[in-house]
Amino acid sequence: MKAIKVILLTVLTSTLLFSCFEDQDDSIGNASNLEINNFIYRGMNAYYLYKADVPELTNGAFESATELNEFLDNYDSPEDLFYNGLLSNQDRFSFLVNDYVALEESFSGITKNTGMKFGLVRYPSDPSLVFGYVRYIVPNSPASTTILERGDVFTSINGTQLTDTNFNSLLAAETYNLGMANFDGETVTETNETVNLTKVELTENPVHLATTLTINGQNIGYLMYNGFIGDFDAQLNEAFGQFQAGNVTDLVLDLRYNGGGSVESAIDLSSMITGQFTGEIITTEQWNAEIQAAFEAQNPERLVNRFDDRIRTNAATNSLNLNRVYILTSPRTASASEFVINGLNPYIDVVQIGTNTTGKFQASVTLYDAEDFRKTNANPGHRYAIQPLVLKEVNSVGFTDFIDGLEPDTFIEEDYANLGILGDPNEPLLSLALQDIAGFAPSQETENSTHLRTTSLEEIGESNMNSPLYQKMYKEDLSGIPLFN
Repeated sequence: MKAIKVILLTVLTSTLLFSCFEDQDDSIGNASNLEINNFIYRGMNAYYLYKADVPELTNGAFESATELNEFLDNYDSPEDLFYNGLLSNQDRFSFLVNDYVALEESFSGITKNTGMKFGLVRYPSDPSLVFGYVRYIVPNSPASTTILERGDVFTSINGTQLTDTNFNSLLAAETYNLGMANFDGETVTETNETVNLTKVELTENPVHLATTLTINGQNIGYLMYNGFIGDFDAQLNEAFGQFQAGNVTDLVLDLRYNGGGSVESAIDLSSMITGQFTGEIITTEQWNAEIQAAFEAQNPERLVNRFDDRIRTNAATNSLNLNRVYILTSPRTASASEFVINGLNPYIDVVQIGTNTTGKFQASVTLYDAEDFRKTNANPGHRYAIQPLVLKEVNSVGFTDFIDGLEPDTFIEEDYANLGILGDPNEPLLSLALQDIAGFAPSQETENSTHLRTTSLEEIGESNMNSPLYQKMYKEDLSGIPLFN
């Protein structure tokens, strides 16, 4: 059998979620492996975007149900079947969960964490060693009651040095002590400080910071938006209402830590930035050959995502009618974030500052073990669900398949020794955007020195890496999707 190629998928199913057969709620029955595997196969056979890449998913690949069951019985677990038997080699993002309740909570922004959002980086001197750096602190979280702030560095958990082989297990603890350190761009120096953190269930508002800056008489909106979470679309719309009231003429949208989320929220954000393109196509969807043909024959409009003038709550969209937007990006900028950048590009001037994005242009849906794959009437014998890639988004001029990410207009990496304060005009990425808005070119010395300080450092993980929604884009509305069984 093929080896699992995506380590994070293994981490997600083994460390984040509990075993269906060992820790289920008493009200959940014990479905057999074969029963669950049959559901997984049905869903992948019907909707998987890369179905044509997997011979076993070809219609008629098995001459009888008995032959199919023999194939499914070759796999030790549902995870083994999904990751080793049914995924295309070009798929980095489909996943399976054994507790769809936890998945649904993550769609609402609910996860169990400390509130410290961090990245993990290899040491300059020894790439097997790892240090963490604080990106930001979630308000009203355990971390918000400590001394921690953006730019702080830690090197150990409960006295054990972080390495490239142990960071997942160390950070999986419910409570732990961080061993703090300093980093000057070349050397990591431990201090004697420690910080104790405990994980709790948190609901994070992805609208982390929305403020209006007045620079040389211009009102410039700055928005740090960290996840496309549908439950917070109203708060996102309120932020744009504030920008309207502040008469902003330009917007800097900070998506450097935004791994994506809801397509509907991405449509809403695109419409808030603009407003003059209501009804025009942002993207069209491409599904597998069978689903695509059914849509085109029965409901071709279902394949189109358009700019709109109302958010999902039906409230009027607060739109800025901009002809230009500045977007800050990093390798952690993924999926729905890339949807916004790629979707806006044909319509307005999108000035991208930072580094290449992830390269995630596909979207998924949640499939449950039911006749129509919806949660209603789902099999009570288990809580498995699959989240396969089912479509790719194509912008209005046909651009997609950007597997190496979307390239910035101005390249700058974050400097782990000088992250700056989010929303402060002197923060390095925001500063470049403000200089461009003001008509001043960034100094070559600034760009080169920042680049040289960070190119040798590899970021290998982050606080959201074990979330079910890590670098995911998903469709929530399954109405109108053809049913194949």
